[in-house]
Amino acid sequence: MTKWFKSGAPWIWLTGGAVSLSLVAVLGLLLLIGWRGLTYFWPHTIYEWQLTSPEGERYTVIGEIHDREAVTVAQLRGSGLTLEGVTEDTLTRYLVKTGNREFVPLDFRWLLETNIVSRDTPAGLAVLERSNHGNFYGYVERVLEGDRALGGDVREQLQSRIERVLELNKRMKKLQRGEIGKINFQLEKLRLQQRKLELAGNATDEAIAAIQAQEQQLRADYQILERELFELRDQARRDNVVIKDMRGQEVVLSLGELLDVAWPNDMGTLAKTAHWFKQIGKFITGEPREANTEGGVFPAIFGTVFMVILMAIIVTPLGVVAAIYLHEYAGKNSLTKIIRIAVINLAGVPSIVYGVFGLGFFVYMLGGSLDRLFYPEALPTPTFGSPGVLWSALTLAILTLPVVIVSTEEGLSRIPSAVRQGSLALGATKAETLWRIVIPMASPAIMTGLILAIARAAGEVAPLMLVGVVKLAPNLPVDGNFPYLHVERKFMHLGFHIYDVGFQSPNVEAARPLVYATSFLLVTVIVGLNLTAIGIRNHLREKFRSLDQ
Repeated sequence: MTKWFKSGAPWIWLTGGAVSLSLVAVLGLLLLIGWRGLTYFWPHTIYEWQLTSPEGERYTVIGEIHDREAVTVAQLRGSGLTLEGVTEDTLTRYLVKTGNREFVPLDFRWLLETNIVSRDTPAGLAVLERSNHGNFYGYVERVLEGDRALGGDVREQLQSRIERVLELNKRMKKLQRGEIGKINFQLEKLRLQQRKLELAGNATDEAIAAIQAQEQQLRADYQILERELFELRDQARRDNVVIKDMRGQEVVLSLGELLDVAWPNDMGTLAKTAHWFKQIGKFITGEPREANTEGGVFPAIFGTVFMVILMAIIVTPLGVVAAIYLHEYAGKNSLTKIIRIAVINLAGVPSIVYGVFGLGFFVYMLGGSLDRLFYPEALPTPTFGSPGVLWSALTLAILTLPVVIVSTEEGLSRIPSAVRQGSLALGATKAETLWRIVIPMASPAIMTGLILAIARAAGEVAPLMLVGVVKLAPNLPVDGNFPYLHVERKFMHLGFHIYDVGFQSPNVEAARPLVYATSFLLVTVIVGLNLTAIGIRNHLREKFRSLDQ
């Protein structure tokens, strides 16, 4: 046994076991997040319960089973329930999503098994996804065009009318964010132009008249587009659908607020699978609704990827230049050692401290100075003197800078000195040697540092809360208005979206599945960014492999 311990085999097995346990824990966590998140989009069975109240009245509840749990009878009696005649120690209760928020007091409710008379899954129960007030559950009775009931198959009529409304909504959205948005942008530019002339004392009658003429033309164009928008809105609101809800009453819903309809109880496995993929696609490409508890997360995906790419563009040259100076040019003295120690220690600074630094230095000092120098006409409304995606990228660039510097230095130190000496002996300058020999050979190490920087930056939330991220951003940082890239704008982020949905949502039960779905999506985005960087690194490694010979 002593000989076996001295051989080192136990430590190899111990290390292997620890690595295996870590991998199992990580994979288990990812599977849990993926399962809880992706099953949210599966079309769940819609139940119809017949219940009795404590007073003996019968009523109906329609909805999906969201969760279930076993509760002790003692706990239920302690909460005020009498439960006469119950002999069991525990009872099952169901958390049911009922929707129909405008007609029932609760979107979710608990149903105790002792109150359930019957539970059925009748055919014909529909789930209508709406832009407001969540889902609506009930039986589709008829489709109305104005006040006239349409004949034929109700489901086909409803589906075709919803597709028509979606097309009209798409045209309205394109009109609002396209031509109308462009006119609003130009009107704001004219206002700032006039303000700039006034501040400079150049506001002559001719200049003001020219600006007002342009403004009048833009407003005339705006009126035309506004009438077109109102016409599209009236067309979208033309049709209605009559639904019989769980109260037994017929409710008229405007198709202008419907996004989709499904009959889960009538679907087979293939139909449910197709609907599942459709819902996932809508989640990825759609915009959030209902305080982020419904809808999609595309603005958050775009903001996360855009901010990480901008951060990578900033941190890579800074980190590489700093590493080259420290390794190739700086002397081997105490000052260089202190700088290296400081760089390493920066990696251990809490991220929120970087956020405070970014808010104070980048936003207030640097951004405020830019506003006073270049955008005085917009004050007191700040342009760069408020949190935005540029300051977020700069803050995370400083946060991840030590990782890139250390990784690049390690790559530079692995390059044999004979390579440098041979290049210099053949007549190349030191700069040419660095650019053509050293940096290409160190590029895989540079990419490794960038991969680590992306992995950390994409998941950071605390500093972003101070320097640019918001709950809901009305516009993306990229649009069709010059200069097309608006780095001063605020943005949405998947990490902050998870925090907001999980801890700031007014509808906790509805938000919980979205927390898992968004978390799984964030992991997927980070893995995708890292795989892209790894692919580039492997390509560079193969490309410059001949230099190692």
